[in-house]
Amino acid sequence: MTNFTDRHIGPSTNEVEQMLHSMGVKSLDELIEQTIPDSIRTPKDLSLPQGLSEKKCLETLKQYADQNEIWRSYLGLGYHNCITPSVILRNLLENPGWYTSYTPYQAEISQGRMESLLIFQTVVQDLTGVDISNSSLLDEATAAAEAMTMTHRISRGKKGNTFFVSKDCHPQTIKVVQSRAEPLGLTVIVGDHEEYDFSQQIFGALLQYPATDGTVKDLSSFISRAHNQKALVTVATDLLALTLLKPPGEFGADIVVGNTQRFGVPLGYGGPHAAFLACSEAHKRHMPGRIIGVSIDADDNKALRMALQTREQHIRRQKATSNICTAQALLANIAAMFAVWHGPEGLKDIATQISTHAHTLRLALTAGGYETDKSVIFDTFAVHCGERRAQIVKRAAQKRINLRRFNDEQLIIALDETVTTEDVADLCWVFEVAVPAKEVVVSYQNFSRESKYLEHSFFHRYRSETEMMRYLHYLETKDLALNTAMIPLGSCTMKLNAATQMIPVTWKEFGEIHPYAPRSQAVGYHLMFAQLEEWLCEITGFDAMSLQPNAGSQGEYAGLLAIDKYHKANGESHRNICLIPSSAHGTNPASAVMAGMKVVAIKCDEDGNIDVKDLEEKAVKYKQNLAALMVTYPSTHGVFEESIQQVCEMIHVNGGQVYMDGANMNAIVGLCKPGEIGADVCHLNLHKTFSIPHGGGGPGMGPIGVKKHLAPHLPGDPLDASTQYSVSAAPYGSSSILPISWSYIALLGQKGVTKATKIAICAANYIATRLKDHYPVLYKGTNGRIAHECILDVRGFKESCGVTVDDIAKRLIDYGFHAPTMSWPVAGTLMVEPTESESLTELDRFIEAMIAIREEIAEVEAGTQPLATSPLQNAPHTAIFVTQKEWTLPYSRQKAAFPTSATLRGKYWPPVRRVNNAYGDRNLACSCMHFIYDEEDEAAK
Repeated sequence: MTNFTDRHIGPSTNEVEQMLHSMGVKSLDELIEQTIPDSIRTPKDLSLPQGLSEKKCLETLKQYADQNEIWRSYLGLGYHNCITPSVILRNLLENPGWYTSYTPYQAEISQGRMESLLIFQTVVQDLTGVDISNSSLLDEATAAAEAMTMTHRISRGKKGNTFFVSKDCHPQTIKVVQSRAEPLGLTVIVGDHEEYDFSQQIFGALLQYPATDGTVKDLSSFISRAHNQKALVTVATDLLALTLLKPPGEFGADIVVGNTQRFGVPLGYGGPHAAFLACSEAHKRHMPGRIIGVSIDADDNKALRMALQTREQHIRRQKATSNICTAQALLANIAAMFAVWHGPEGLKDIATQISTHAHTLRLALTAGGYETDKSVIFDTFAVHCGERRAQIVKRAAQKRINLRRFNDEQLIIALDETVTTEDVADLCWVFEVAVPAKEVVVSYQNFSRESKYLEHSFFHRYRSETEMMRYLHYLETKDLALNTAMIPLGSCTMKLNAATQMIPVTWKEFGEIHPYAPRSQAVGYHLMFAQLEEWLCEITGFDAMSLQPNAGSQGEYAGLLAIDKYHKANGESHRNICLIPSSAHGTNPASAVMAGMKVVAIKCDEDGNIDVKDLEEKAVKYKQNLAALMVTYPSTHGVFEESIQQVCEMIHVNGGQVYMDGANMNAIVGLCKPGEIGADVCHLNLHKTFSIPHGGGGPGMGPIGVKKHLAPHLPGDPLDASTQYSVSAAPYGSSSILPISWSYIALLGQKGVTKATKIAICAANYIATRLKDHYPVLYKGTNGRIAHECILDVRGFKESCGVTVDDIAKRLIDYGFHAPTMSWPVAGTLMVEPTESESLTELDRFIEAMIAIREEIAEVEAGTQPLATSPLQNAPHTAIFVTQKEWTLPYSRQKAAFPTSATLRGKYWPPVRRVNNAYGDRNLACSCMHFIYDEEDEAAK
């Protein structure tokens, strides 16, 4: 078996035949004909190359990588080269136990990565000097934009609609904030915060510390004046600098944002990197993103969970405070472990070394006749070069060094962890000055940090590689990831992330390039971008593609902005109504509101389809102001709705555009195209359909494809003055993970991507067929078929015997499975998506587990097993629980922990029993100081 398609697809040919036989169909094509309306099937095969061998795929990508040039980039802008410790690289970043896990919605089987994310939050809280942090956002610029909307939300509009941004902020941050503000009707003033007189009422402000030119300024006066006007102040900062400098919280900052990239995460031509948002205790209920909190389990032991979950989009929809999908969990875990590995002393040593080099170089340039700012600096400073600038840039190029052009006469130099004394000497050569005889002793004057940080034992234990390796393994084994078992989450597509696809991610030719390095140094990247865009356009039927959105949520947002810009260009800026079916992803209405649109809900009929009559009535009613329809296809209910072309035409006739949510592209690649169905724009979740791993809740990528008329309105480079808007801090979002999706398409090729879709549909229908006599399948298509996922209706069990969807989800853990998507899109149900990657053996193991659980429910229904003492309500069962001296429950220990022969062969043990969600929200605690780790910490407490 040398064909990658056969390696990627789980069931063998014989197994597929068995599955089809059980469904009563003779072939895959017959199943597809019964599933997908003929009217939307694409008439010809995809125009893609044939699939490459794994060896050829890596060779081709290596040819691209070799065309990238690794220069020493001292460009700053919040991006710095760094060193990923080998123990973290091998045991975390390159480890499928970490990168194939899912968002920690099932807390009991996510304790490892949540412990790491709790550490991340603690690092941010300690270094910024504020009370509470989330567990990551996408990048610094979008974190700043989130802070702006958060402060406006807190002000409730009572302080006007004007937001002040210091000119000292990074330019890409200013651009993204301006882009976010415009559709919301907010005004952004960019100016000198030291001279701003507050003559105009503002609801909030954004400052940068240290500034984009490296200067460190006292923020206390501005913050005090802002507070006098009841405005909130956000400070964008550099965590590494805060090991030496007074933190923003001590200046009185209300919110602090930034990027943790230099905590061991490669540059990657822009990402992925974990940003953060921290704030004062008073505003914690308004925070965007995810927060990991300490709670207790059923035995009153400490346990972790995602706190304040009621703010999530699929629950609050257009009233959501943020988009829960905007996280970078895998990268946050790397940053957290970087802090654990180095500890406070190690981080301070790294920062001191960088700062020493910067001060030494600045002294050399000053002594050589250059004018430099005498302000306090950390690692960055500006040099006045005058007419000599062009010559200096030319000499820098001879040494393969990038310097940042700041204005007509200045250059900025930003040093980093990788800089050596030899690098400093090379920079002195570039500027034609003498190398200092000795290093400068750094002084931070009144800005020196006095407060302590990272005092928890987590940051002092793991100094040997042996201990660090064991700690990372300990955390990994607490979780259930794809390397343990199938994760059958509906709408999330947890498919194989092949090792061959993952290998190029850590190549230095992709990793060590600054996102704002000259394009000539990233030729290989751009060749890959162009080919990937071409392939994605062919797959979707669109004319242009933007790779900038670095999450599916950002893709939704960018797609709606493209529609909005299109209407405005046509003189129809009044078009602001967005029609959204009630079944849509919760992120849809959240994104529509963020894009400045008003949401009007469309009903669904009893079969879960869009109520076409209701849609028509509302399309006509809002005809004059109709901007768009957001529709997911196949539907969120897992069905190919036959009215989709009629729906699209209805919107177009009434002057609107059709935005298609591409979350379910896994069911249509190679079989039909959104651009042919009638969509004008569609985002793609590369972390779902195109195999970028979820990494515990990020990274992701959400490129958007558009028809020709929308192409001029795609997001652009944040540093390009002609750009209409930008949705990410880097021009190509999280570039370093795009080789994964490029490899996915290149390896499968024309036939493979289509076969993968067919098998995904086959696997879902197989599960639905096998389970239909045990659990009702809520929605089906005309011929009784489903798409790539099915909704199992378990609501009746609560009525018949009190068993809830939670009971089933937690009991599945004992059988060695992550639960399907729970209570969404229909409360009290389970949405199952098996993907094409799972073998028939694994599918059958899941089916057998679900049937066995149904039998346990039947015992409760019959009264032979009281609910309170049933394995369902006591699930999950930990090793400690089942090995306790006294066992008083009416079922056996074996039934508790080893309910099937498969669990006897290989048992996953959950580390905690059922987590008490309500306790965690009533007693919100979100740092390591609230998490007792072991007897040593208990004794110390």
